[in-house]
Amino acid sequence: MDFSYSAITLYTLSLLLVVYMFKKLWTSDALVGNFPPGPWTLPVIGNLHMINLKRQSETLTKLASKYGPVYSIQMGSVKMVVLSGYETVKSALVDYADEFAERPHIPIFEEINEGFGVPFSHGENWKAMRRFTLSTLRDFGMGKRTIEDRIIEECGFLIKKLESLEGKPTDLTMKTNSAIGNIIISIIFGHRFDYQDPNLHKIMRIIDQNMRLLGSASIAIYNVLPFFQYLHGSHKKIMRNIKDLQAFFKVKIAEHLKQLAKDDQRGFIDAFLIKQEEEKSDPDTFFHENNLLSILITLFMAGTDTTSSTIRWAISIMTLHPDLQKRVHDEIDKVIGSAIPKIDHRKNMPYTNAVIHETQRFANILPMNLPRETTRDVIFQGYHIPKGTYIIPLLETVLYDKTQFEKPGCFFPEHFLDSEGQFVKRSAFIPFSAGRRVCAGETLARMELFLFFTSLMQKFTFCPASETTDFHVKPSVGLAIPPISQEICCVPRI
Repeated sequence: MDFSYSAITLYTLSLLLVVYMFKKLWTSDALVGNFPPGPWTLPVIGNLHMINLKRQSETLTKLASKYGPVYSIQMGSVKMVVLSGYETVKSALVDYADEFAERPHIPIFEEINEGFGVPFSHGENWKAMRRFTLSTLRDFGMGKRTIEDRIIEECGFLIKKLESLEGKPTDLTMKTNSAIGNIIISIIFGHRFDYQDPNLHKIMRIIDQNMRLLGSASIAIYNVLPFFQYLHGSHKKIMRNIKDLQAFFKVKIAEHLKQLAKDDQRGFIDAFLIKQEEEKSDPDTFFHENNLLSILITLFMAGTDTTSSTIRWAISIMTLHPDLQKRVHDEIDKVIGSAIPKIDHRKNMPYTNAVIHETQRFANILPMNLPRETTRDVIFQGYHIPKGTYIIPLLETVLYDKTQFEKPGCFFPEHFLDSEGQFVKRSAFIPFSAGRRVCAGETLARMELFLFFTSLMQKFTFCPASETTDFHVKPSVGLAIPPISQEICCVPRI
């Protein structure tokens, strides 16, 4: 009896000592200074047991109500600091832009990009590739009349495709993906693909699948528990898809090299290859195939899925709220009539503009933003955050901030209208993020959203596929959160 009692006592004391040591390791001022508070962690998994991995932002938002706008959490082996609320997130990304300007090394994105490209590259490579990408996109019309004409043309192709369905129920996912994807394709290659082209089908299928897998629970675990890289799972499928995309792009790059002309650049690939030729004697040049492949994959994945998802959110919301849809129809009929919608119409269409902005806010397609990393030790809101800390600027808490939006949980276009019905900007509207790592495609996305949404609304009334089945507008799963897939009737307006 004495031996058993002593053994139990020793085991209990040892367990308490282990727990105490973990707690000291987490809170020790000697290690982290005045580090932001957070929940206790468990060995190996950290706080993973607390997180809804399919809706991580929901858990993180709830924890913010307990621990404050700046708190810490540990996901597996990765210690993170979560920022929540408009004032806190804006202060970090704008007022402390340099301190929060880096990207963390996330396993799945390191495997995809290998440190190259733009969004998940680092240091001088990031600066050089971002600068070149932005300037080249502008050269090929981003934000200008030339790209507006391409978008209008593509709207026409999409409208014809939907008209051919004669109001029959359809899932819009691949149709909107192909239309938005063609805008990126025209910038990259200098031409669009026909909707029946098998290459377009292959690219869009890969992008749709990868974006969904990147938002899955298995990838969330893979990113914070390193030993998962040796197991079969979603990360293997993602990388097979990436290899297929790279193989496709390598063929296209070789084709462009054969007909490359400095005075006749057809698209982004030509511009990059010409720059590569100019710097071929520089051993430290950033203009090499690895960077080009990474940028192309990013342009396709980020430039297609986010905008396409937002358009489907808008159409789904209009389908659910026919009264709001009628108000948009009435404004389009009054301002545009039967003419082709153009960006210049936007200033005279406050309600339609408000609906688009409210869709971006309400849809909340990047609820956790893309993560940041501190570039140096920083004192932020009284807390010491060391260099190299993984930062989550919780975008959902900005777009749903009760101090900034009257009815954050509802779809309420009046958030962007004044008392006289005129459009008003809101400083907390930052769906493209803010600061040094703001989305490079923001200008293009804004133009696409207005032209596609207005053109589709001008031509169609959107209705549920069945009067007997409830129509829901809910989020699905993905890196950029799309609405759930469901069939909608696109009924031509007379």
